[in-house]
Amino acid sequence: MVELDHLAVAAETLEAGRAHVEDALGVALQPGGAHPDFGTHNLLLGLEDGLYLEVIAIDPAAAAPGRARWFDLDRFAGTPRLANWICRCDDLEAALAAAPAGAGVPVELVRGDLRWRMAVPGDRVLPFGGCFPALLQWRGAGHPAARLAASGCRLRRLVLAHPEARALCTALAAVLDDDRVVVEAGAAPALVAEFDTPHGRRSLA
Repeated sequence: MVELDHLAVAAETLEAGRAHVEDALGVALQPGGAHPDFGTHNLLLGLEDGLYLEVIAIDPAAAAPGRARWFDLDRFAGTPRLANWICRCDDLEAALAAAPAGAGVPVELVRGDLRWRMAVPGDRVLPFGGCFPALLQWRGAGHPAARLAASGCRLRRLVLAHPEARALCTALAAVLDDDRVVVEAGAAPALVAEFDTPHGRRSLA
């Protein structure tokens, strides 16, 4: 089984993503870092329960990575949005064996002193239009959430809307048991996260 690790807000620029999250939740994001393997960078927000949220965008100062960027960022356009969610596991190969086809192949990654393996799909689009999580396995004891200041935000629910809600439920049940993750029928794939914040209950889409 896997467990929820973090949420990812995609944006054309970090500043646009910062404004989107800070307006929605009423709390300030913290510095993140760069991902040289994919030419991206991020901002972070520490959540309760060992989770965190990232805003991720193409890094204009980075060299072109020579391959498609993860989370389909090469084709991202428009207002920032909650685009992906990421789960961690102790055995990435076992998690992939239980996941739907197209969940990706393991790639070794690094950001500063953080090391992890992540399953990255060849077309950079995760199953069920991103409603199925990206899968990763952290290397060593380091984890971003442990380095972030508390924001006072706690994830209440992650709502996944998809036209094939029943099939998505079946796929998730094979790898994840988390009451916070809710699947609903929807006309198109969409993610909405609901939080308890210092300012009351807020939503981020």
